[in-house]
Amino acid sequence: MLRPDPTDVPWALRPAVVHLVGLFLLVPLVTRGADLPVQAVLPVREVSVFKDGHAFVVHRGSVAVDAKGSAVLRHLPAPVMGTFWAGATDEGVGLAAVTASQGRVRVERTALSLKELVDANPGAELLVTEVPPANRDPVPYEATILPAPMQSSEELESLAPPGDGPKLPVASDLVFLRTDAGTRVLPLSRIQDLTFRAGPAAKLGREELRSTLTLSMIRRGAGDGVAPLEAGEAGVGLMYVQRGLRWIPSYRVELDGKGQARVWLQATLVNDLVDLDDVTCNLVVGVPTFALQGSADPIGLEQAAARLAQAVDLGNGNRFGNFYANSMMSQVAGGAGGGAAPAPEADAGGATGEKTEDLYVFRLEHVSLKKGERMVMPVSVGSLPYRDFFKLEIPLTPPPEFVQQLDPRQGAEFARLMAAPKAVHTIRLSNTGKAPLTTAPALVMRDGRVLAQGMLSYTSPGAEVDLAVTTAVDIRVTKEERESRRVPNAQNWNGEQLARLELTGGLTLKNLRGQPVDIEVVRHVFGAVESADHDGVIERVNVLEDLSLLGQTAGPAGPGRGGSGGFGWFNWPPWWRQFNGAARIRWQVRLEPGAETTLGYAWSYFGR
Repeated sequence: MLRPDPTDVPWALRPAVVHLVGLFLLVPLVTRGADLPVQAVLPVREVSVFKDGHAFVVHRGSVAVDAKGSAVLRHLPAPVMGTFWAGATDEGVGLAAVTASQGRVRVERTALSLKELVDANPGAELLVTEVPPANRDPVPYEATILPAPMQSSEELESLAPPGDGPKLPVASDLVFLRTDAGTRVLPLSRIQDLTFRAGPAAKLGREELRSTLTLSMIRRGAGDGVAPLEAGEAGVGLMYVQRGLRWIPSYRVELDGKGQARVWLQATLVNDLVDLDDVTCNLVVGVPTFALQGSADPIGLEQAAARLAQAVDLGNGNRFGNFYANSMMSQVAGGAGGGAAPAPEADAGGATGEKTEDLYVFRLEHVSLKKGERMVMPVSVGSLPYRDFFKLEIPLTPPPEFVQQLDPRQGAEFARLMAAPKAVHTIRLSNTGKAPLTTAPALVMRDGRVLAQGMLSYTSPGAEVDLAVTTAVDIRVTKEERESRRVPNAQNWNGEQLARLELTGGLTLKNLRGQPVDIEVVRHVFGAVESADHDGVIERVNVLEDLSLLGQTAGPAGPGRGGSGGFGWFNWPPWWRQFNGAARIRWQVRLEPGAETTLGYAWSYFGR
């Protein structure tokens, strides 16, 4: 015999239960079996929302229990496999089992048609007028409505093949009336109008097939003794992970021009899952791991899972897709400090936040949002230090012999990507808060005017992030590169002679602004860098990691920059990666107003 321990209940289900029976037994009232009430919904008390569309949902409340210790809920979730848990929240009460099933439920609905009105008022006295024959006037007569014959569910199920499932009763579509002459049976189309002697009943009770959850409750006795819970009320809770509720973050960064940025975080909550009424909403920053997120738990029944897949297609049909999902957005460290900037601390009135293992949670209280609605909510606001500088990055340029392989369309796209380099006005935010910034768009403003919109990357506290503002048209950049020497037959590859090509280049920068500027310059090259003046820092690059094997998704603009093209455009010979690597040069330059400087460098690579 199963002897569950009713005290072994998940932590989220243990808080004291507030008995709000009048609130939870919502209209329409439905019944299953003889007198067993069925909850319209067990209210949601707390949700933890992830950016990828998953949510951890906690229901808690009081339910009516029948004499057999059973409570029935109409709410049937479609959770991720292995994430559904249920328990009792009252002391000394346990949960023996939870059963999901399709069953007959009696539902009261307002009668809308004439036939429904007749079926809702058996025994009512009325005046009936039938449609008269041609050339004759109608003659009203008095009658009393009789219940129409009905094939019961039991009758239909006894005639159906075994295992055919529950059946709904089928009522006759004829109208039965008791008159002075006897019982009159006529089709509905024969009735012209009905006049009730007293006001007719407006509600009609009908059985429907519904998916339900049946909770088998037990009372824990002395020792190991257990018994079904007596009729009354019991506190229960459900928790599970399910898709259909997500949050989309966005930032507003207000610059003061003196090194301080006011940073606001707001959340757009997209609810396609369940009604939320005065719940605690936890917005989770981080990368969640749900090993079986593509598999539905059997407790949701196959039909419910199919409906969910049609209603919430976050991967394909939803126009947001997974664009803002942590699993899709880059969570690697970015910016100058090896990471993006952290989120500011919340001001009074904002959300409170706390770190849980590798996740950070913003906690919002008293959130109400119906299924199908969207809501924008402020989350936090704070101040972060920043500094202005200009960033100039020159991408990798494939050798001329490879560029000649391109067709005209690819050549035009490559020329666009390789156009004259431009310095970009950039701000570097430093984290002084306790919360991370999550991957999100950021609107950059100053003095109430919009400067730009950029994208912030996930960043831990203590790190920095670069946020592009706009192209600096008053920082003039020119690039000159040439082949200075060619050494033939420098290497041999399976009988093929490779030459060593030596190149020199220079980047000329001129400050046309009326104030000094700091410029960070990065030049990526194929091959090995021989020298760089102006204290340039030379770094060798791991080709396998930084260039994605030179044939995957890195765009012509350089590794990690994407673009509509890619290094896959080029037919790289098998010897290329054996003899040639890649490198980058970094400079930190400060230019006074009107000043000009040229950054020189030299590099080499092997080719034909």
